[in-house]
Amino acid sequence: MDSNPILISFLIIALGIILIGTVLRLAKQTHVIIYIVTGVILGPHVMGLVTDADLISSLGSIGLVLLLFFIGMEISLPSLVANWRVSVIGTFIQIFLSVFIVWILGYFYGWPIARIITLGFVISISSTAVIIKLLQDKNELESKVGQNVLGILLVQDILIVPMFIILGYLSGKPTSNTDIFLQITGAVLITALIIYLFRNPNFKMPFHKIITNDHETQIFFAFGLCFGFSVLTGYFGLSTALGAFIAGIVVASSKSTEWFHDSLYSVKVIFVALFFISVGMLINIDFLIENIGLIAVLVTATFIANYIINSSVLHSFKLPWKDSIYAGALLSQIGEFSFVLGNLAYFNGIITDFGYQTIVAVISLTLLLSPVWIRITSDIAHRVDQRLRL
Repeated sequence: MDSNPILISFLIIALGIILIGTVLRLAKQTHVIIYIVTGVILGPHVMGLVTDADLISSLGSIGLVLLLFFIGMEISLPSLVANWRVSVIGTFIQIFLSVFIVWILGYFYGWPIARIITLGFVISISSTAVIIKLLQDKNELESKVGQNVLGILLVQDILIVPMFIILGYLSGKPTSNTDIFLQITGAVLITALIIYLFRNPNFKMPFHKIITNDHETQIFFAFGLCFGFSVLTGYFGLSTALGAFIAGIVVASSKSTEWFHDSLYSVKVIFVALFFISVGMLINIDFLIENIGLIAVLVTATFIANYIINSSVLHSFKLPWKDSIYAGALLSQIGEFSFVLGNLAYFNGIITDFGYQTIVAVISLTLLLSPVWIRITSDIAHRVDQRLRL
């Protein structure tokens, strides 16, 4: 009797995470690195044991949605609103500076303006998945740095929509008026919901008394809320992950986070792992080796540029240098939504196949190396702060 190939793939992934994770945990590596390395080794470009990248990527996208749902449940809405200047103004400045730096580079290489703006957008988006996982592992989500970083990530995710519209116009394929109307309507509705929750701190979740002691119903209610909001924001042309994030904020506002967390935590772990594994599977080792010099320069430049930009912007909002440096390190990698921006630019003819492969390699490597970069820079910041106190 033939075995189901999907089940075999999941078995290989589970064994791979156990074996590779055992080795990497001895080296004190985070789960993020374990999952990405597992994807690289088991994926089509190395051992080829797991080749259905589309399936893993689709399941991984569910993990991203669940992760954002859990992030929303950790959010303190009053703290988020109180720090709106850092989140909104700081993010706009950061994106502008990212595009400006790429423009300087593109000026010397004669790049067209569409490519410059595309690459500027790509490097300006940080990884929500990586940053939140690291903050959760260190129990820093509710810290001052954690709340500021979360606010910036939220604004970045919202600004993905106008980035899509701008890239559409640059490619000569503008977004239709209907799509723009839906996106604006969706943004207005989200803003109205957040204002409502902020003004009604005693908000109660519908049916909360009925499902409090019914574990099975809790699971489906949580799934329905998470994916229901995701479907709604997707309908309005916004990020589905953003919808899950808003659903998490609704749960947090209703003070019902405990049973939501208990009901979905194990499921979230599995799908988030699949998301990072799908990132690892994108890394083409042959392309990486052939262009290692260029990619190494781009990865290093990305880390340094984002680090300097974000640290400087946050410090300009009166955040202490130690916290600014740490937050800048957290925000210095390129995020998962940049894959979507790169894909859109490639299919619209803004960048070539070589450019797209380079973007994928650089994004993947910054995600892989981000925990190491953050650890190194935060240690340096801590030592500098100690010396300044002497």
